Amino acid sequence: MLTPMVAGGVVFPGLFLLSKNTLQRLPQLRWGEADAVIVSARLVSSVQAVMASTAGYIVSTSCKHIIDDQHWLSSAYTQFAVPYFIYDIYAMFLCHWHKHQVKGHGGDEGGTRAPGSTWAVARGYLHKEFLMVLHHAVMVLVCFPLSVVSGAAESQGPPCPAHASTAGA
Repeated sequence: MLTPMVAGGVVFPGLFLLSKNTLQRLPQLRWGEADAVIVSARLVSSVQAVMASTAGYIVSTSCKHIIDDQHWLSSAYTQFAVPYFIYDIYAMFLCHWHKHQVKGHGGDEGGTRAPGSTWAVARGYLHKEFLMVLHHAVMVLVCFPLSVVSGAAESQGPPCPAHASTAGA
C-alpha cells in the first residue's frame, strides 16, 4: 500500500518542480516565479486529471459490474492520488500567494512585510478556495480511509474478468 503513495508523493511535486524550473531557466522562456508556479500547478492538475480519467475508463471497461467487481487499478490509483490532493492544497496556496503579490499587496518592494500578512493571505486563500480545500481534505481524510476499509472488507468478492486473468499468472 505504501508504494503507490510514495510514487504519488514523488510524481506530483516532482513534476511541479521540474516544470517550474524549466519555465524559469530555459533561455528561450525565462518566466518569472509567479507565472511559472501558476502554469506548473495547472500542468500537474491536468496530468492528474488525464491519469484519473484514464484509470476510470480502464476500470469501467474492464469490469462487467462496476459496483460489485474489483479491479487492482482502482485501489492502486486511489493510493497514488492521495499525495496529489495534499500537494494540490499547497499548490493552490502558492498560486494564491503569487496572485496576491502581483496585485501589490505582498510588501516585497524592499520594505518589511506587515505583521500577520502571511496569515492574511492564508485567510484570503481559505475564504476564496474553501470548498476546494474542503473537497481535498475530505478526499484524503474520509474517502481514502473508507476505500481502504471497504476494500479490505470486500476483498473476498469477485475480481473483474480482466483482473482475474492476470491474478493466476
